[in-house]
Amino acid sequence: MRRLRSVKIVATLGPASDSYEMIRALHEAGADVFRLNMSHGSHEEIAEKHAIIRQVEQDLNSTIGILADLQGPKLRVGVFAGDSEMLDEGAKFRLDLDKAEGDSARVCLPHPEIFAALEPGASLLVNDGKIRLRVEACGKDFADCTVVIGGVISNRKGVNVPDVELPLAALSEKDKADLECVCGLGVDWLALSFVQRPADVEEARALVQGRAAILSKIEKPNAVDRFDDILAVSDGIMVARGDLGVELPVQNVPPIQKRLVRKCRAAAKPVIVATQMLESMIESPMPTRAEVSDVATAIYEGADAVMLSAESAAGGYPIEAVRTMDNVAQEVEADSTYRQIIEASRTANRTTVADGIVAAAREIAETTDIKAICCFTQSGTTALLTARERPRVPIVAMTPLVGTARRLALSWGINCVQTSMMDRFKGAVVSAAKAARDQGYADESDQILVTAGVPFNVTGTTNILRVAPCDERLIFNTDPE
Repeated sequence: MRRLRSVKIVATLGPASDSYEMIRALHEAGADVFRLNMSHGSHEEIAEKHAIIRQVEQDLNSTIGILADLQGPKLRVGVFAGDSEMLDEGAKFRLDLDKAEGDSARVCLPHPEIFAALEPGASLLVNDGKIRLRVEACGKDFADCTVVIGGVISNRKGVNVPDVELPLAALSEKDKADLECVCGLGVDWLALSFVQRPADVEEARALVQGRAAILSKIEKPNAVDRFDDILAVSDGIMVARGDLGVELPVQNVPPIQKRLVRKCRAAAKPVIVATQMLESMIESPMPTRAEVSDVATAIYEGADAVMLSAESAAGGYPIEAVRTMDNVAQEVEADSTYRQIIEASRTANRTTVADGIVAAAREIAETTDIKAICCFTQSGTTALLTARERPRVPIVAMTPLVGTARRLALSWGINCVQTSMMDRFKGAVVSAAKAARDQGYADESDQILVTAGVPFNVTGTTNILRVAPCDERLIFNTDPE
């Protein structure tokens, strides 16, 4: 299904969007990738959603990516005798391992690993940062705190610890069971929560065993500090602005977002900007102007994808939310300022033959009347390198591997076409010309660019760039074997 934009849209599925009819409508409205939130739903329910997505894909003959988002360890307080308590600013409050019901002076925090890492002066944030506690004294089973920002604290509210690195693995036992479930189903991307260090990603990769690409969620200050190392071992990145905005001053999040998006692009790895992009559309058919500007900013920055969470999972207007993102993306990408920003932020990080081939393809396409860049790819790397260049013409990724096509559904500007295995360059050019015509990118009087690697079907061999006509008769008359 051809899109009239390059940025991709990720839509989260949930109670508002779990039927065949709704999932199909969301894809037709513009959703390129569907997110399965492993924090909600049984394995059976997740399997049902996965099957529906694949049925929609088959019925529409359109490549769809599936992203499974692992919950990660959840840090929560215990329960209160009266279900909630009011904490006043300046009051003393203790967190401990005592499982007795809490009151206005204390509550259980059933995470000894937090106490082991705390130091006096550290901050504890409760309920998405609405309550802030400062640690005055602590031991292996307690933390005596002063209430810096007060408010109502209630049962099982989440706790963030922004100032220290917690000795917690990114994968809980639940996450490991969920990982096996979704990898067995055949998801394309696995989003890893609570990443603090590269070792967290490497642990997940050992369990995944190549069955899915790994996307690291950047939601902890430690992950921001170690971003270059985390990016190096990840296949993609999600800028999870919700938790970042809790654990860091909110004014820090926009520059972090810009910096992370540019680094991902330079590394030719897809990056999603997520959280509260069209939050008001959970309850309203119209977004706020500020939300539209937020989506537009991510697109101007060159993000590969923008994501809907509760807007499509539990909101009253999921289709309208996807259409809004689609409309904003088309408008932004038609703006001349967009091209100026994208081209000014292009990095010249070229050290391989493949880097040179895709850079040359982009330059030729922008200085001559080329309608599309068709790249043959096994692993998807050549297509990702081409997308890094952000060319002005469409990118058509030709691959015989359905898994590669589905993973590339997340990446900027890439339109995937499944093709048969190739063993001759002339056959590849013919296949590319046919795909360009069939997908509406060119007609017989036009020219396309074809990149490929010889020998065929070997990863990492991109070494040919060919300007080719879309008329098959001309190909057979002019192309060597």
